[in-house]
Amino acid sequence: SNTRSRMSFYTEIKIHLLMDDGTLGPEKVVNGYNGNAKINFVGWSPDGHHVAFTVRYEDEVDSGSNLALWIADAESGKARPLFKSADIMLNAVFELYVWVNNSSLLVCTIPSSRGGPPMKPLVPFGPRIRSNEQRNIIQMRSTKEMLKDLHEEESFDFYATSQLVLVTLDGTVKMIAPPAIYISLDPSPDEKYLMLTSVHRPYSFSYKRFPKKVELWTVEGKFVREVCDLPLAEDIPVAANSVRKGKRLVRWRPDMPSTLYWVETQDGGDANVEVSPRDIVYMEHAEPLDGEKPPVLLKLDLRYRKSYWCYGSFTLVYEYWYKTRITRTWAISPDLKDHKPRLLFERSSEDAYSNPGSPVMCRTLAGTLVIARIKRNCEGSYILLKGSGATPKGSSPFLDLFNVNTGEKERIWESDKEKYYESILAVISYHPKCEVQLDQLKLLVSKESRREITQYYVKIWPNEKQVQITNYPHPYPQLALLQKEIIRYQREDGVKLTATLYLPPGYSPSEDGPLPCLIWSYPGEFKSKEAAGQVRRSPNKFTRIGNNFPLLCLARGFAILADPTIPIIGEGNQEGNDRYIEQLVASAEAAVNEVVRRGVAHHDKIAVGGHSYGAFMTANLLAHALHLFCCGIARSGAYNRTLTPFGFQKETRTLWEATDTYIKMSTFMSANKIKKPVLLIHGEDDSKVTSAMQSRQLYDALKGHGMPCHLVILPFEQHQYAARESIMHIIWETDRWLQKYCATNPGNIKDLETIVGASQSPTDAVLYHEALTLNFTKISSLIKLVRLTFAQIVFRK
Repeated sequence: SNTRSRMSFYTEIKIHLLMDDGTLGPEKVVNGYNGNAKINFVGWSPDGHHVAFTVRYEDEVDSGSNLALWIADAESGKARPLFKSADIMLNAVFELYVWVNNSSLLVCTIPSSRGGPPMKPLVPFGPRIRSNEQRNIIQMRSTKEMLKDLHEEESFDFYATSQLVLVTLDGTVKMIAPPAIYISLDPSPDEKYLMLTSVHRPYSFSYKRFPKKVELWTVEGKFVREVCDLPLAEDIPVAANSVRKGKRLVRWRPDMPSTLYWVETQDGGDANVEVSPRDIVYMEHAEPLDGEKPPVLLKLDLRYRKSYWCYGSFTLVYEYWYKTRITRTWAISPDLKDHKPRLLFERSSEDAYSNPGSPVMCRTLAGTLVIARIKRNCEGSYILLKGSGATPKGSSPFLDLFNVNTGEKERIWESDKEKYYESILAVISYHPKCEVQLDQLKLLVSKESRREITQYYVKIWPNEKQVQITNYPHPYPQLALLQKEIIRYQREDGVKLTATLYLPPGYSPSEDGPLPCLIWSYPGEFKSKEAAGQVRRSPNKFTRIGNNFPLLCLARGFAILADPTIPIIGEGNQEGNDRYIEQLVASAEAAVNEVVRRGVAHHDKIAVGGHSYGAFMTANLLAHALHLFCCGIARSGAYNRTLTPFGFQKETRTLWEATDTYIKMSTFMSANKIKKPVLLIHGEDDSKVTSAMQSRQLYDALKGHGMPCHLVILPFEQHQYAARESIMHIIWETDRWLQKYCATNPGNIKDLETIVGASQSPTDAVLYHEALTLNFTKISSLIKLVRLTFAQIVFRK
């Protein structure tokens, strides 16, 4: 249907007018479409008077496209299809639409001349040939999403090619530019130009960095010029901070009518080359004068990362270098000829405690985002910096008033440290030039606690008055009284570690004794012990239960140790992965010892699990720390590092540069050491380096050694799982596995009334018990039905 292969969706849109006192006006439900519509791609017009969105109905999918673009009036809520003709069909494979101004949109549509999709020939075109007789050095990280033959090239052209049309709110349509594979649509802030980015042939069978062209067109459809046409980029080194040659990150300045800026590398894109400067930032008008050279904005010795603009007054430019973790923030005056850059901050990117925060942005009349300028006592050299506020006692978000000229900071707001976790989301004080008086500041903030779901507020200065604008109910009241604690402990080498300990409602270690425990984590890489030991979480955040993390096990009477830090540290010139196994086991041993010491976990009933790199961690711990765990759950992992020879995760060396490390880290090579039961789960269509083949191979290796193992391949799923059937089956498999190999009383819940919570009614307790026990049997039957359905689909196809 010419949309993304996997999309979540909305079911309803409601609009409120934000009143001057921070309250919300009456609710207006967007209406006009059928009740079973699936809504996507929602976007405001720059002036906020209209909302664009798409509507689709799954029962109407055919050989064309069932995606329709709708427009809703924000004041009345009345919605209608934008295009008058049903012959115009949308193409949402890459970009779909962008608001050009308050009354028109640039939309990707299916070319009217497109025929039927290319058919795969019964007889191949010929042999598949790849050649490197030119002796190019091409290194790439393994991935499954590659074009494989000429038929796939033709299919890519067929489905990804779009015809751009400019459509006004009254339905008038005008074609813009020739059909191409457009991957980015970007109108200039003054609404005069369109920057169109497309990819084109020759494609690559070994990488996705296809040739890329950036062109400028007028809104009327007149070609202006080609900004750049970058060749195929297969030769980017795997070293961190390596980039593409030529102009990259071409953007409009958000604070100017129609001025471009971009970055060009001076090291050929190779991070291994020592050169100064390494990156140069340039600027240029949309239609430069003949012979005019683009002025240099800034020369950087590290790799350019990002920038924030503020109406020519100043610009914050960030540079970064992965190997040293150094990050710098520069302040420049882009509209002054002889401006001298000023270094505002230089710090380690790993040092969460010293993070000054990021600037609070404001939306302009053109819909772009610039730094909000704050005036205090008629002075306008201030901005706001918001940050997570990491401290040894937990994160406490803050808002600082920062003087750009002097570098002085004043904390004007900080989150409640005792009970709540509050965070600044956006400035909603309106000003056409994004200049806000401090005593008229109005912010949108979120607020949550351990047991209170996130609610949204409007905070109004000067008295910091808070007006609550949402009132969401608790999504799972049966676990509302679960216990949560941020705990600190220490690894044997002195590194301080952090974890979140969850305990069932009403549980007491002294009265109920130790519980079976599940440890679920994901390793991280650091350059220093100090950074690895910092606390980056808050005890006051609301506990969200989802399919990514098995918190539902609390209802089975399990203790859960969530995200215990597993730091892999490589200080100085050392590479952390050279001591990966030793540090992994030491971190896990410290976590196990801590929960046993606290009396919350039974030392013989501790399971370990994780997703992706956490699954890789799980398999390695089962191989190298037999004494710690009774079983494991590994989801979507990569276990054989020789299949990812040009780097993985944060490892930038190749297999041939660090052979011993690759072999030692590969669980596949140590499969004969895994003696404890392991549940392997994987999405069949995983397109990352963690292809389903990794789990299949590990399962075969374990089975070949007679080890207890169980493999679940989820049909049609990618790296993250989405289908209701898949998620329910994962819950069922996880529960069955833990009950069989980890629970102290398999199949039973100790003291159901205590676990559910005394505040629940007997009826709630019974229903909850059924949800946790009887429904697992029902789910098992459902899964059998789903498998049969998949079999029928395949047979019919």
